[in-house]
Parts: sequence; structure tokens; C-alpha cells
Amino acid sequence: MAFKLPASIAVAIALGTGLVSGGSLKDIEHVVIFMQENRSWDTALRGFNDPNVQVNPDGNSVWNQLVEPAQSNKIKTLLPWYLGYQGGDWNDAIQCMSAGSNSYEENQQSLNYGLNNHWVTNNTPWSWGYLKRQDIPVQFAIAEGWTSGDMYQESQITATNPNRVTLVSGSINVPGSPQSKDQGGVYIDNNEVPGCDDNGINCYPLKWKTVYDFYEEAGVSWQLYQDTNNFDDNPLAWFDQFQTAPQNSSLAKKGMSFVGLDSFYQAAANGTLPEVSFIVGPAELSEHPPYMPKDGGWLQKKVVDAVTSSPKYNSTLLMISYDETGGFGDHVTPFHSPKDTPGEWMQDPLGMFTDIFTGPGFRVPFYMISPWTRGNRVFTERADHNSQILFVEEWLTARGYENITTDQMVEWRRKHMSNLVNALDLHNPDYSLPSLPDAGTVDTNAKGEYTGTSNCQARYKQTRPDVPYGEQSNATDVNTLWFEEGFKEVVGYLTEGRYLTFEKNGAALTNPARGNSLVSSPASPQHNNKAQRWVIHYNNDEESQTFTVSSALDGRWVGPDGVLLPKSHSAKAAQVHFTFLGGGLGYTMQFVEKGQYIDIDKHGHLDTETRKTRPASGYQVFSVSFRN
Repeated sequence: MAFKLPASIAVAIALGTGLVSGGSLKDIEHVVIFMQENRSWDTALRGFNDPNVQVNPDGNSVWNQLVEPAQSNKIKTLLPWYLGYQGGDWNDAIQCMSAGSNSYEENQQSLNYGLNNHWVTNNTPWSWGYLKRQDIPVQFAIAEGWTSGDMYQESQITATNPNRVTLVSGSINVPGSPQSKDQGGVYIDNNEVPGCDDNGINCYPLKWKTVYDFYEEAGVSWQLYQDTNNFDDNPLAWFDQFQTAPQNSSLAKKGMSFVGLDSFYQAAANGTLPEVSFIVGPAELSEHPPYMPKDGGWLQKKVVDAVTSSPKYNSTLLMISYDETGGFGDHVTPFHSPKDTPGEWMQDPLGMFTDIFTGPGFRVPFYMISPWTRGNRVFTERADHNSQILFVEEWLTARGYENITTDQMVEWRRKHMSNLVNALDLHNPDYSLPSLPDAGTVDTNAKGEYTGTSNCQARYKQTRPDVPYGEQSNATDVNTLWFEEGFKEVVGYLTEGRYLTFEKNGAALTNPARGNSLVSSPASPQHNNKAQRWVIHYNNDEESQTFTVSSALDGRWVGPDGVLLPKSHSAKAAQVHFTFLGGGLGYTMQFVEKGQYIDIDKHGHLDTETRKTRPASGYQVFSVSFRN
């Protein structure tokens, strides 16, 4: 796979303006990092309207997960299914349900060497279930109020600790990583016992530098906020330098002390947050099954409200992510490095698999809350927990700090994961705030301690609903491939997985149905005209930003000069290159063969043949989900 410049740099060079202006990034004074537990994108928020879903050699799409006869003799495959489909008390009971295992073994088995079709057989049938808006209204509202990243992946195909270690250091010391063997790892499970396990791996404690070591040395202000009940989710505590730091040292005070989440809320209210804040929540509010996602929503709203009501909200960015999928499946097979990439691939130390890549893994929810990410937008670049490190590096460099670029990150991640800068419209901040739904209350005992899932589990002897084997009539059933109708504006370089509209100057790129070439027509206010709906398809290089394009209306392909080719003529489809301009300028589309741009002029007229100079502005792109 060829080396590519990060999208933000490539765009800036193309514009002739150098790197993203430091003055714009310098407008951000505070970054808040908040990581929750154990949910996948398919579990929550995304929906299942994916026109590019992977179809395996057996003819089944990834939607159709294989079922063993011992599980059911009614069907051979199981489609995604709504966990609350039985209604009644089940809508409450599924809040405290566990799906499957988040371990290295079960996750790699579910991936099945890239076929991604063993979630039912090698995890559980509940792994293929999902929630709807009524189950997690706060999470939906936060994602829609600002910008969600729907190609954000867990960093490692395994459990909590390795993913959180990656968040703070960029590595788990797979062979070929920047670390030496005696510095700990390969860290693929939650081991916290000194020494190595029976397979000579998971050596603990870890002894390489975290990004917070770099921040401390550079004079960046930072603080980890946690209560004594932190679910053992502070990854700094697994590193030797933090374990052995003197009690009065900066590392101990900032990274190992229990200053409490109330201190975060107070600092936000006072406008005195440090430059980098890292929040570790309590177990009962973590969303780790069987802890309830609605309680996690309560905590998320509390954090978001603290940030948005702060006098420094206009200069603050909050990033909310999840460490890993928690035994819930995801239909998008992970984007990953070529075989034998140093620091990414290894011989399976357990002897269960052939050579495997350790990550990036399955997609997990991710959203960014700030004035520069306001609006119901979707960020489509490939990212993982390393991306948060890369963003902070870009930002701190813009603020004048030196020597904050970690040398501990695996090189492939640095080159191929997004630095998130394109998610921000730094030129057009929006200081308005959305209205978030009431998060309800969280259960506490007489001492005021969170009771978490105990009351829910006490109410219901069974929290796992019946698996609908043989009851899924077809893929359009309301409780199978469900999605909400609507649209989101797209930002960032493009990836597959969505129906898209391309709109400019009040017009949209259109399939005329009875005509043989592209035309423009007035854009639909709700972006729901099927004739204006398109699907992009990767070529041999997924990172080239060059795609073939087909129509959702009839499957016809965009050919040279805008000719529409029959559905059966995919091999003759034109190669179309997309460039994200950033700064609210949208995307340009250019035919690769002859170099002409596909552009709509100020009068709404389409030109696919003559223009070879890049337009000053491009298309506004929307990701759309409609049933008709």
C-alpha cells in the first residue's frame, strides 16, 4: 500500500496554502478526551443502509452471519436484529444485557480472516443485535448535534487494556513496533500481573513513554480526571513510570491521583481546564455490558453540558469515543495494513490462527463536540485511537509547542490514520447549541453510590431476548436491516458505505432516468430525490480518493464525459477523483482520464467536458438514508 500524505496536508498543498494555518488551530485552547466502554457502531447510531456491504465468496453478504445447526436448524444465517423487538419489559431488560466476549480470541474468530461472518458462531447471536434511538436517545442527540466519525475503528482487535494503552501511547508492542521486547507486551489482553503470561506475551508493566510523558516534558498543562471508582480504566496506571512516580511528582498528581469528576465539572465552569483533559468514568456509568447505555448517556450529557456551558466552550474541543466493541459485532471489515507490516502483523502467539493483524479493528462510536464541529455532520475518514494522538500533536504544534510528537507510535498508523483535522471547519465556527433530551436519573443507594445494573438485573431473570431464528422474513423487515431516514452533511476525505448526493449552487448531480448522460436538476430540500443519489466504489487502491460511481436509481455507471453506462458495464466506468477542499468549500470531482472537472456553475448548469482548472469551490455532499 503506497504512502499517502495525511488528507489535511494534501488538501492544503493542493490549495497552495501550506499546512493548516496555526492561527486557526490556535483558536482551540482546551481539548477534552473522554472514552467509554464496549459498543460498536452497528450496536448504536449508524443503521444498516450500506450500499457497499461486503459479499463473501459463498454468496452471502456480511449482513448474513452464519448459524451452526446446534444453534438453530431453522436457518443457515442470521440478519441483524433489534434487541427490543419483543417489546414490553424487554425494552428495559436489554439495557443490562451482555452480548458476547470482547477478548482477542473471540474477536479474531468472529473476523474469520476478513470474511467477518462468524459473530453468531464464534461469539453469540446477541452480538448481532442492535439498539435504536429510544434506547440511547442522548447518544443519538450528541452525535447529531455535532460531528460523528463513522469510520472510526478500535485500535486493537481485542479487549479494553490494549485499546486504552494505544490511546495514550500509540502501540501495544507488536514485533516491529518502536519498542524493544523488554519494554512489555505484546499487550493483547487485560493482564495486570507483573511478568509475562505462559505464552511469553502480555508482559507487564509497560515501560515505554506515553504521550502524557511528552506533554509533561514540553510544559503542556494536563490532568486525568477520575474518581476512586474508575473501573480500572486509567491506562497510565499500567505504565512503570506512573506506577513508580513519587507521590508528589507531576506524573503522580496529574495521572494517578483521584481528583474526581466533580473537579472537572468545576474547572469547566470556572474556565480553568488544563490544555488537555482526560476523563475516566466510574464503572456503573461506563456502558460496559451489563452496565446500562442509558446511564452512560447520563454521564455523557453531564460532560457535554459541563463543556458547552463553560465560559471557554468557544475555545474547547471534546472528543467522545469507545475503547472497543464489547462483544457486539460490526459489519464493516476493518481497514488494516498489508501483510507483514512491522508493528501490525504477528504470528499468533496462542497458536489459534495463522499470521494476523492486531488492528485497527472494528468500528466504535466516536463524536467531536465543539463550535468547529457543530451540525449534524458525518466525518468519513479512517481513524482509530491513534487519531486522537495525531490531532493533539497537530494542535499543540500550532500552539508553538516543540517535541510533542511521540516516537512510540507504530509508523503505519501515523501514515494511514486520520489526524481528525478535516472534521473541523476552522473557518466557520458555530457557537449555537442543540437541545439535548433529558437523560433521566441514575440509580443510587442510600450512600449516594451508583448502583449501576443491579436494579435492572434484579427486575429481570432473563436480560437476553429470544433470538429470532427463522422469524426474519426478509432484509427489509423493520427489526432487521433497520435505519432511520434522513441525511447528514459529509466532511473529510470520502470512503465507501453510504448513499451520497452532490449539490452545488442550488442544483444536484442527477441521473435523468430516460437520458444517457449526467444532468443537473434543482436540489431536493430534504436530499431525498433518488435520481440524485449515488454510490462510490473503491478501485484497487482504497486510499487513492479515486472511485467509480453508480446511480442508486438504476445502477448505471458514470462513464467518460458523464455518459451513463448500463449496470452490466462496470468495467468501463470512469475513474473519478474527489478532493476535499476543507474550510466549508466542499468537494471537487474530476475525471481522471482527461482531467476535466464535473462542475455545476452559478446558474445550476452542469459541465462534464470542458473545465480543466479546478473550481474555487466544490460540491456540498450529503450522506442520505431513505427507503424510496
